[in-house]
Amino acid sequence: MGKLVVLTLLGAGLALIGERFVKLRQRTNAFREVEPVEPHNCHLIEGVENGSEDIDILPSGLAFISSGLKYPGMPSFAPDEPGQIFMMDLNEQNPRVQALAISDGFDKASFNPHGISTFIDKDHTVYLYVVNHPHMESTVEVFKFEEQQRSLVHLKTIEHELLKSVNDIVVLGPEQFYATRDHYFTNFLSLLEVIMELHWTYVLFYSPSKVNVVARGFISANGITISPDKKYIYVADVADKNIHVMKIHANWDLTRLKVVQLDTLVDNLTVDPDTGDVLAGCHPNAMKLILYNPEDPPGSEVLRIQNVLSEKPRISTEYANNGSVLQASTVASVYKRKLLIGTIYHKALYCEL
Repeated sequence: MGKLVVLTLLGAGLALIGERFVKLRQRTNAFREVEPVEPHNCHLIEGVENGSEDIDILPSGLAFISSGLKYPGMPSFAPDEPGQIFMMDLNEQNPRVQALAISDGFDKASFNPHGISTFIDKDHTVYLYVVNHPHMESTVEVFKFEEQQRSLVHLKTIEHELLKSVNDIVVLGPEQFYATRDHYFTNFLSLLEVIMELHWTYVLFYSPSKVNVVARGFISANGITISPDKKYIYVADVADKNIHVMKIHANWDLTRLKVVQLDTLVDNLTVDPDTGDVLAGCHPNAMKLILYNPEDPPGSEVLRIQNVLSEKPRISTEYANNGSVLQASTVASVYKRKLLIGTIYHKALYCEL
């Protein structure tokens, strides 16, 4: 009798594991092949070779690019090199990137930049907030941008017990921001939570006087950005293939208004400053991302979501490639019909729309 019970439980367990892996293949679009959508006037950005995970463009047209991310489970083409922040001036006729120097006193050797966000103070000083993973931990680094010197002055490292497995950030004011946590576990169990579809990750609000979770219920909260009128937050759940639209309250709490379901794994989000459209850097087939094969690399996809607050937002493909040009896209950011597309560990693309 005992042996029968054991066999029954073992069979049920194997059936559950099998069902979970089938669902995982479905959720990662394991069999999807992307249809190409490529603007004619695009070229790879010279000098960006080891990723361009996040991009933030100032109203002036200066673009910041985080590069060199080492992320668990993802390949890295330069595992022993520290991360960098690049800058491009999109007002130039043929814009080029240059690496920004970082002030002394900051541990540049362990710099592992992820999501970034800029803030312009009343005196026009530009601050760059960077999610950093030194030694695979999570901090937020605050830099002041010195435009004339093309450099970053490190001002502060922000740490907190809720700032774990941080992915992306959107700055609201001086030392005020929302940040996403993409995994609840920070060890091998992080794979299990995705397989089991545990909705345990969250969005948190940080300020010097208050730090708290303001939105829960994500499998893997990823990219985050804010609407031009500062009334709404958009959050990507990469594992659930959707975008959550959330209303900001006076106390910085968030209320979920709607979820825009997509057929691709959504990474970082930005907003077109001219139209208010949401731009999403996406992974069309995440199984190729997880099981990296240089002979069959992961593709890239950029979606534009128009009228995101309406009952039926209009979704169109701005860019799509099977990996022959650009692998593992994470972000798309636009300035005056100039589009920059970044990746986890690959190159970056510049397009004129």
